[in-house]
Amino acid sequence: MAEKQKKPDTGAAILAKNSELTLEITDLNNLGCGVGRAPDGRVVFVAGAVAGDVVRTQIIKVNHSYAVGKLLAVLTPSPDRYEGFCAAPLSCGGCVYRHLSYERELVLKREYVKHCFSKAGLGDVVVENTQATGEVTGYRNKAEYPITVCKNALTGGFYAPKTHRVVAAQGCALQPPIFGEILHTVCKLLTAQGVSAYDETTGKGLLRHVYLRHGKSTGEIMVCPVVNGQALPDEAAFVAALLAAFPQIASILLNCNTRSTNVVLGDRYRTLWGKECLGDVLCGKRFDIAPGAFYQVNHDAAELLYGLAAKRADTGEKNALLLDLYCGAGTIGLSMAERFGEVIGIEIVPEAVASAKKNAALNHVQNAHFYCGDAANAEGLLAPVERERGRLYPDVVVLDPPRKGCDSVLLKFLAARAVPRIVYVSCGPDTLARDCAILRHLGYEIGSVTPVDLFPRTGHVESVVCLSRK
Repeated sequence: MAEKQKKPDTGAAILAKNSELTLEITDLNNLGCGVGRAPDGRVVFVAGAVAGDVVRTQIIKVNHSYAVGKLLAVLTPSPDRYEGFCAAPLSCGGCVYRHLSYERELVLKREYVKHCFSKAGLGDVVVENTQATGEVTGYRNKAEYPITVCKNALTGGFYAPKTHRVVAAQGCALQPPIFGEILHTVCKLLTAQGVSAYDETTGKGLLRHVYLRHGKSTGEIMVCPVVNGQALPDEAAFVAALLAAFPQIASILLNCNTRSTNVVLGDRYRTLWGKECLGDVLCGKRFDIAPGAFYQVNHDAAELLYGLAAKRADTGEKNALLLDLYCGAGTIGLSMAERFGEVIGIEIVPEAVASAKKNAALNHVQNAHFYCGDAANAEGLLAPVERERGRLYPDVVVLDPPRKGCDSVLLKFLAARAVPRIVYVSCGPDTLARDCAILRHLGYEIGSVTPVDLFPRTGHVESVVCLSRK
């Protein structure tokens, strides 16, 4: 028997844990890690480093094919390096591009989308420049702060990447400044009432998270403590003190989550004061947003994204039928209703369907109808609708699935119905490219892809593309 060949020496002795080296950073990935090569040829990832930097790094992890380094010092800064974006600790892990110029970030996001399409065998697909509003701070209208104890007081923050260790950081450049102020006040009031922080390891403690939402167009704010129980002590006093400090609060709810889970919100809400839903205006339509309903976190960029999707969806035929899958609270379908003869939305979450119906009535939109159904169940997807009105042949289908994309069975179902036009809105470029490859195989031509930056300073990017049946 021939002797088994040994793997070549990768230089583990040269690149050892805790060793330090000077590294030229040549690339930057979508996780915000600068990429360089050690003297032995192995790739080294360094969080906080930017392409073009020369850095001093300490090796904290060594693998046979790569290593991870901790940034010690920037010896020569890149022309694309940007400092002073946020006061929160780097360990919060939220803004992976906080050290990068925004102009370069937009280029990288386009390159990331192009890479995903090339990897899926779609290198010929045109990917346009990344579209953005230019607003990079204070754009998030939603925050979920995990709670911990610091110096005998409740405090909120963020989970460090890939952990459930809370990094105390009440300020965040991506969120409205008032969010940090409200969080600080909530923690101060509940500390004074003797409320304990929830401990995941023991399952004990009361306050798990503080959940906040903001309607940018209306100014309304929703405050929602999440508790491992059924109530807060002296809720009336808590509400009065919070409203005295922040009179613009429109809604104070309590969410009860007693399960041993890392899911933030429980199923039950109780209104302590004010409105049950948050009001906002998007694309000229008024929306009442239930506390658990999906709503894009970047208001202005969502209007940009939905506008691009509407242009691609528009057939020019006033009697055309639009099928809005994964419709949520109806934001996309209602924003396009004036372009179509009829809009039918389907969503798996009953609460969201109820919100969509309410929002249609709120805006006096009479040609939009919403049903509860599972987009993953292609065979039964249209059953609730077709039982009521007969077989459907939509002219346009809008897809806005979660990050995992669409089930291939659904895509085959749409192709079998010979849907002429599919407008796909995606928050996952890799799954978008995968699904576009399936649709091409099923007889669809892929139009140009437009990345839209709904999440500045993070590694995420939305995209929209229109696919037309040949």
